[in-house]
Amino acid sequence: MVARKRIHAALLFAMIATLAPACQAQNTTDWLANTYGTLAAHVGNAARSMWVAPEGVIYTASMWDEYEGGVAIYQNHRSAGSIGAHGEFQGSAITGNAKSIFVALQYSASYGSGAVGRYNRATGARDLFIQVTASKNQPRVDVVTGLATAGSLLYASDIDGNRVRIFTTDGIWQKDINVQSPGALAVDGAGNVWVAQKSAGTIVEFSPTGALLNTIQMPGGSQPSALYFDASSGQLMVGDEGPDMNIKRYTLSGTPTLAGTFGIQGGYLDTTTGIKGQVGAKRFTRVAGIGKDTAGNLYVLNNPWGGSWDLGRNGGTDIHAYSSAGTLQWTLRSLNLEGDAVPDPLTDSTMFYGGTNIYSGGAGGAFVANTVDPFAYPSDPRIDINDTSRDEHFAHLATVGANRILVASGQNPDVYYFFHFNAANGYIAIPDATLPGAAFKTTALVRDGFCIDSKGGVWAGLDRTGNIYHYPLTGFDASGKPTWGAGIPIRIPASIQPLTRILYLADSDTMILGQGVVGSTDWTGIGTRIEVYHGWSAGNTTKPNPVINLTHAGAKSIDAAGRYLFVGYWFGSGQALPDIDAFNLSTGNLDATLVNTSPRTVDASSAIDAMYSVKAYLRSTGEYVVTKNNVKGSSITVFRWTP
Repeated sequence: MVARKRIHAALLFAMIATLAPACQAQNTTDWLANTYGTLAAHVGNAARSMWVAPEGVIYTASMWDEYEGGVAIYQNHRSAGSIGAHGEFQGSAITGNAKSIFVALQYSASYGSGAVGRYNRATGARDLFIQVTASKNQPRVDVVTGLATAGSLLYASDIDGNRVRIFTTDGIWQKDINVQSPGALAVDGAGNVWVAQKSAGTIVEFSPTGALLNTIQMPGGSQPSALYFDASSGQLMVGDEGPDMNIKRYTLSGTPTLAGTFGIQGGYLDTTTGIKGQVGAKRFTRVAGIGKDTAGNLYVLNNPWGGSWDLGRNGGTDIHAYSSAGTLQWTLRSLNLEGDAVPDPLTDSTMFYGGTNIYSGGAGGAFVANTVDPFAYPSDPRIDINDTSRDEHFAHLATVGANRILVASGQNPDVYYFFHFNAANGYIAIPDATLPGAAFKTTALVRDGFCIDSKGGVWAGLDRTGNIYHYPLTGFDASGKPTWGAGIPIRIPASIQPLTRILYLADSDTMILGQGVVGSTDWTGIGTRIEVYHGWSAGNTTKPNPVINLTHAGAKSIDAAGRYLFVGYWFGSGQALPDIDAFNLSTGNLDATLVNTSPRTVDASSAIDAMYSVKAYLRSTGEYVVTKNNVKGSSITVFRWTP
């Protein structure tokens, strides 16, 4: 009798569980890729230039910050607000004085390109507009490439005009200095102007009247990317974006001579003090700004490698603050605007891979590495501003044995880029192949879904073919480079057309297909129908079981792991849906919704506007790790859930 009661109780519990509506999951919420997790405190996106006021207030300029002004302000390791609109500035140059900051403006339909705005530091209001360049029709490149102030004068590099223009700080033109391809600027205590010529690897000095005084020829391969005159030492500090990846110090008395360096030679690519690609206290990436305060603290702005033609999605913001003795005091980091973070199976999700960066930990995470080597692989599509994709900050990752395969793609891609890793190159991702491309023997764009599975197999819905093509992994060569066999076509089931997403779980032979928005020309959107095929490779390509009918419209990104499909949304019924729904792959039921459990310390409010914002992984402990891009906070939200 007791056993029978237990059986009846178990059956009743199972029936209630089947009929019960989905509940909020008992998940935790964390974040990666930003020092701070709230919108109020978050570090701004992709700072590309910096000016430091004498009292230690830091101003950085970005081309785009989704939530706040494009000039971010920091002091004492904290955000102190922002200035301007989120898309107001070019990001290429910024300077200031006691009263104002001067910032290169982004292209505008009303005034074109090549302008500088003056902003009141106290109020944040723009009170002056200065047109620097004659050409006003350059919307996607930097044309004002350097700014500096000294006394009542403002200096501006006009790279297209091959000149440095000198104005009063009230915008009245004084004179021009002719110089080829001017970039970063600094003015020394005598009023002499130092001009970086990045591509030539030189820095030229001009007198206040414009006479050429000296030329510093830097070591071969050097690319001077940032200048700062250090009045306390009388030295010129030069950020080198070339292979040395450090800061060089030149004495200026008489003929300029190299007095020393700051930072590990080779920066993040050095292999004597760390793993190639590994960032660290003095393992710089590209130095984009240098400044000091009156207490002698040194501030270095890095812009990790990675970017796109719109310049607003570069590798991120990475500010280092050092004491006067050169000891690292703190960092401020923002490493993602539009990108994802894939849990790494080889470390059971203690590390996360983005399209260009690697992270670990929680509560902002540690910035582990930048995976781009611009010197060994200058044609890497992730740094090609002429590439067709807007950026490649979205990662897809497969681990086969000890081998990792990284696929990088853009926000809403139809082209995918393949990379591999090996011991000799550490964290650097080595470019291999492109889909479409020769390695896959196709020129058709990927418009009907993409997946790389846990066995390294590639699944792609090629545009206008009506087929899903499976490219099985055939192995790796001695360097770790993968190869794939010929594509095997499988007809797309009529019930799921138009197809827009493919997810294949190789361990369970489960195929998940997402339908697009019927009748829409937007091939990147997801409708409300998801089909699950158990035994796909075993031959079941026509009978889905279950069919998942999404409860909200506006799904934008999906991923699957273990027993669950995770769905993130753009907008539905005019309402942003920042939470993640978890659907059971066996029953089709909505079992749980992952929500933000830490609103005071973690912002997770962004709706999703990219195809691959959501990534999921089932850890060996039974915990699901689900990551979601958070464009507002320039971060990655991390949900952790054990059903």
